[in-house]
Amino acid sequence: MDHDDARDVDPDGFQTPYTNIPPLPRDPAESLETIRARLTYQSRKRGILETDLLLSTFAKDSLSNMTLEECRSFDKLMDEPDWDIYYWVTGKKDVPEKWKEDPVFLKIVKHAKNEGRVLRQMPAL
Repeated sequence: MDHDDARDVDPDGFQTPYTNIPPLPRDPAESLETIRARLTYQSRKRGILETDLLLSTFAKDSLSNMTLEECRSFDKLMDEPDWDIYYWVTGKKDVPEKWKEDPVFLKIVKHAKNEGRVLRQMPAL
């Protein structure tokens, strides 16, 4: 498979312009506390400011109350390309089936709507 073919379709059949880079392996014995700390950092250091702001403020507001299952779902979402996450959450791009009914994804969508008009800024690490 040449480089262009790798960008056509992700493993779930979703068309993507990005090269599919497999996620890093996760330690199945990783504690919930360690997962939360890792997700806090990873949500803040994405590479695209818009997604950094969206995910890091969500993490700050929600991670401490999330279950292990919810943290794992958030972790899987962060394996997706930054711009895809941003466009899905803001409704600018169709959401893949695997995320449409995901409870954590839906919480992030609600967070992004910012119905309370909260002034958000990047949380400190």
